[in-house]
Amino acid sequence: MKIGAIEAGGTKFVCGIGDEHGRISDRISFPTAHPEETLPKVLRYFRDQQVEAIGVGSFGPIDVHLESPTYGYITTTPKPGWNNFNLLGALRQHLDLPLGFDTDVNAAAYGEALWGAAQGLSSCVYYTIGTGIGIGVYAEGRMVHGLVHPEGGHLLPRRHPQDAFAGICPYHGDCLEGLAAGPAIEARWGVKGHKLKSDHEAWAIEAYYIAQSIAAVILLLSPHKVILGGGVMQQPQLFPLIRSAVLENLNGYVGSDSIVEGIDEYIVPPGLGIHAGLCGALALGIAARQKQNEETAAS
Repeated sequence: MKIGAIEAGGTKFVCGIGDEHGRISDRISFPTAHPEETLPKVLRYFRDQQVEAIGVGSFGPIDVHLESPTYGYITTTPKPGWNNFNLLGALRQHLDLPLGFDTDVNAAAYGEALWGAAQGLSSCVYYTIGTGIGIGVYAEGRMVHGLVHPEGGHLLPRRHPQDAFAGICPYHGDCLEGLAAGPAIEARWGVKGHKLKSDHEAWAIEAYYIAQSIAAVILLLSPHKVILGGGVMQQPQLFPLIRSAVLENLNGYVGSDSIVEGIDEYIVPPGLGIHAGLCGALALGIAARQKQNEETAAS
């Protein structure tokens, strides 16, 4: 089986080819510009690939409900040119293939559940902490949507007592994304995060906000694994700070051994590494192909 995958991020698009075992055989990436510049690059990449289906994990918010007239749209994003853009429709104009579609973080959670750090588990939560903050939820063996889909990056955390930064989210100011995404780190400290020393006070503040969100997710969703990806999480000193702060926030209330004794194996980096999002999109494509096969067999 030869399947295409598109990780449509707010900063860059990654396109790739893989198989039903989650193995990526080829990939390219390019910056996310306006749709009229970005999509032709996507279509050129897949033109002669002869894939059986394509999965799309997209930045959002997006409309993931099949019955909706705006299914496949990117909706209220501040990304220039992409607000209320029919991404799936634009692809369908040129690709007569089964197309899977979900948020980039839901896709990454799905990929991690199939082939990565949450393999064999019925639930996990995947965070991407980079240009923005997104949270994907895989629970009871499926991706969670609900009314829209999870948008955990816009939860409002308690403020760190030593942090007077106003936040940069254009919608909420000091939500989690507005305080802890990569651009927020740069706006607060005047340099990009990777230029800060590992013992800089920025990382304790960063962990403070991320840990609040994780503690809330544990209490609300009780996932079997919490996976932290994205560019900001390339700072390895964050993981012990976050784990310690999560334990402090929970204060012994959740008595699971996975948390009390195994927090280092409970809050982890992606098992698929930098390919988590692309592998997740691949999984969406596989599911779309399987659904079409089932519908054909039933007709």
